[in-house]
Amino acid sequence: MSAGAVTVAAMTIETATVPLTAADPLTAADPLPPGAGGEGRRRAALSPSRAKDFNQCPLLFRFRTVDRLPEPPSPAAVKGSLVHAVLEHLFDLPAAGRTEAAAQELLDPQWTALRAGRPEVTEMFTGPEDLAAWLAQARSLLTQYFRMENPRRLEPAERELLVETELASGVLLRGYVDRLDVAPDGAVRVVDYKTGRSPNPRFVEEALFQMRFYGLMLWRLNGTVPARLQLVYLGDGRTLTHDPHEAELLAVERMLDELWSTIAATARSGDFQPRRSRLCDWCSHQARCPLFGGEQPPLPEEGLAHLLTVQAG
Repeated sequence: MSAGAVTVAAMTIETATVPLTAADPLTAADPLPPGAGGEGRRRAALSPSRAKDFNQCPLLFRFRTVDRLPEPPSPAAVKGSLVHAVLEHLFDLPAAGRTEAAAQELLDPQWTALRAGRPEVTEMFTGPEDLAAWLAQARSLLTQYFRMENPRRLEPAERELLVETELASGVLLRGYVDRLDVAPDGAVRVVDYKTGRSPNPRFVEEALFQMRFYGLMLWRLNGTVPARLQLVYLGDGRTLTHDPHEAELLAVERMLDELWSTIAATARSGDFQPRRSRLCDWCSHQARCPLFGGEQPPLPEEGLAHLLTVQAG
């Protein structure tokens, strides 16, 4: 799916924005719809991450979505969460106060808050020197951010926005958008921060899947195709931008409907097959994977039933 303009560049963005109004469907949509898959549990939904999991390895999808098995924290993923939290809270400050020094000052309290919510993250480090090196990497990513954008000239309409929408097929989509910028003319820019490096040109389409997913949800919610999808790669200071159009988002919708049909059929059969790839080397479920001599745990029926609430009806 290559329609639309794609640009990868090192650049600085300075765009004025105006906030969404309370009446806008984006903010009026109920973020926590009632669900049927366990008392007090909201309805399941398809997200970009879980869709990627299934395409990568159906068994991995099962372990994460149906069994909900715990996984040890990853230093790279936790670093991403920390930097995202700092950038989110940076925009709580008045525009003039959104300096690099202010962002760096936010890092320690956000790290404290992250540890309080997830005490297990401290187990990632072998000692104080290891932790100090990791925090230094996070600080360098914040420095890189200020080389790429000027947050004093930005007023995001939304940050860390939970978005969901139900497709005509009844399939529920859900995802978190890092930032929405809305220009005075109403044009919407969807921004996602990445703490890794920008992809090789061969993998640009894969990188854009998440953003097209968001673009589809926002289009279905407010009736307007986002003007721009933007990935900000702090790892190497490059920005990937894509200007979508209706035809490609319709194609994404069809693809997601087909993907869900495959997932649902797999769930009903209970046959979540493993798929070997180079990513297996980093999988924390090898002890349960038959490709590595492991034995799968019994399939939890309640988890399967909850998964199938993704599609209404």
